[in-house]
Amino acid sequence: MLLIVLSSVAALAIVVERLWSLQRHRVLPDNLVGQVWQMARSGVLDNRRINELRAGSPLGRVLAAGLLNRHHDRTVMKEAIEEVGRHVAHDLSRYLDMLGSIAAVSPLMGLLGTVIGMIRMFTALNLHGAGDPQALAGGIGMALITTAAGLCVGIPALLCHRYLRGKVNGLVLDMEQEAIKMVEILHGDREREGVYGEPDETLTRPPAARRAPRARRPASTEPR
Repeated sequence: MLLIVLSSVAALAIVVERLWSLQRHRVLPDNLVGQVWQMARSGVLDNRRINELRAGSPLGRVLAAGLLNRHHDRTVMKEAIEEVGRHVAHDLSRYLDMLGSIAAVSPLMGLLGTVIGMIRMFTALNLHGAGDPQALAGGIGMALITTAAGLCVGIPALLCHRYLRGKVNGLVLDMEQEAIKMVEILHGDREREGVYGEPDETLTRPPAARRAPRARRPASTEPR
């Protein structure tokens, strides 16, 4: 029973810590790619700012890995981003394996308590016979309490583990999309509208101005 109580405390601590650490604004700050593009366009993106970006958030770590290789081609940038992204994904999943283990082991510890309670019950039955119901009730009560306690810890821990695992997967996917967006913007392969809050000049022109003038057909010189 003591192990089940300790497991419940550990599971609660892990869930609270992960819910705090996996808040979206902590992992994926708003408009971070736009800020990076503004610094790159202004020519102030130096190593000091990249280090500040790396220390600011998990997404900043991923973007900083690509920015350190921004003078190389797209393939080198993506390889650096993928390498750091694996480490960031591992950090985001911290303690989740322990939480999953608690969810799996807690019902088994409850089952172990049930077996111990049944052993106590049959031991009391052997010593005192069937005429002492109090001795039998003690073993049965221990078996039921430990089973219920194991399930009360294991079921919420399992649900929290599944929820946090899905949250981590979603954050990792969003970080990958943001990193790819930054690479394509820096290499000029994506329109910059909406990235840093200013539309592209070619997109602000009226449709008539963007449409290329048609060439006039030369007049026919054949006699009618």
